[in-house]
Amino acid sequence: MRCIAPPSRLAVRTFAMLALLLAGSLAIAPSQAAQNEGPLLLVDDAGTANPDLVEVEVADPGGAGIAGQTLRVPPGYRVSMVSAGLGGPRFMDFDNASNLLVAAEEGIIYRFPFADGQLGGPEALISGLQRPASVAVFATDDGEYLYVGEPNQVSRFAYDPAGPAGDQEIIIGDLPTGGHSTRTVAFGPDGMLYLAVGSSCNICFEEEPIRAAVSRANPDGSGLEIIATGLRNPVGLDFQPDTDLLWATVNERDNEGNEIPPDLVTIVVEGANYGWPVCQPPDVTPQALGGQCAEMTPPTIGIQAHSAPLGLAFWSGEGVPGDMDGDLIVAQHGSWNREPPAAPKLLRIDFEDGLPVAASDFITGWQDENGSRWGRPAGVVVAPDGSLIVSDDDVGVLYRISAEG
Repeated sequence: MRCIAPPSRLAVRTFAMLALLLAGSLAIAPSQAAQNEGPLLLVDDAGTANPDLVEVEVADPGGAGIAGQTLRVPPGYRVSMVSAGLGGPRFMDFDNASNLLVAAEEGIIYRFPFADGQLGGPEALISGLQRPASVAVFATDDGEYLYVGEPNQVSRFAYDPAGPAGDQEIIIGDLPTGGHSTRTVAFGPDGMLYLAVGSSCNICFEEEPIRAAVSRANPDGSGLEIIATGLRNPVGLDFQPDTDLLWATVNERDNEGNEIPPDLVTIVVEGANYGWPVCQPPDVTPQALGGQCAEMTPPTIGIQAHSAPLGLAFWSGEGVPGDMDGDLIVAQHGSWNREPPAAPKLLRIDFEDGLPVAASDFITGWQDENGSRWGRPAGVVVAPDGSLIVSDDDVGVLYRISAEG
């Protein structure tokens, strides 16, 4: 794949760490990782600006109120609105029958049939939930289940792609609430359930160890264990294809300045502590005088401060545009406390030989020059035909992104 923008910072020893991970070892001692000189990539919005993007109009057949709006996309790509009228759509997953499952914060899990690049009408498969933010479909030894992350629990429902969902089974209950409320669920190639839980605060010492951490459990919720800590607000989770590497987006601390600290896109290393709240990225320096940071793990990638990265997906598989195959797409929700505001956008992280080498804007235009916004991307998932489906929880729509031809 081509390199679209040179990284502003490369850490040779971080390459060595990633090479070891790609060789097949997910576990690495935090003290080993702490010897690296910071992130492999460190970029900001100025560094990822892409002058090659062209303006296209977004069609609004569903009457979502975005008629006449435009986005900037790479030449040869198009954006279509494929569903509207959803209440806060966030993260998504496809089942084996090519149905799209969408977790909507209005309390509903929607199911859409997908064929020939089009979504059919939505079915409210499950309702009455409390702000579900994520969904995952997984087949266990005793059947297929639909997993849902809510602020206070993880549940599963017996799942039939052609029928109604079964009864709710709470498999991880009594999760601490307040503060960051997303609970992201994802399954790894090891068949284990991974769970991201954000912090209760901006900067504090948590009383609940499961907060500001990524955990792992068996598919029935048993054996829950914390695998990585010091991640202030981990939100998106995705596994890099053909590896056992789990990647996460992390929303870093606020009120430190417009340009610090960077938000994160990082490999989740088993046993690692990424420093929050004591140590601050990108190079895990002490947040306060006397902070002990020598044993902390630096992130893999630092991106624009306060850009609020949420969903991420490796664009890989049949039908994916050749120059994108294996690259990582990150949905940046945009800032709330930066001036000027960091804009909502889709970021492309270019991979070569399994390693991230550059980052550039993939789709922009949801924010006007005066800082006003007409949309905010939240979730990203790869469709069976190789296109991308992107959720927008601000205007309640789903977009399909594909290459022309």
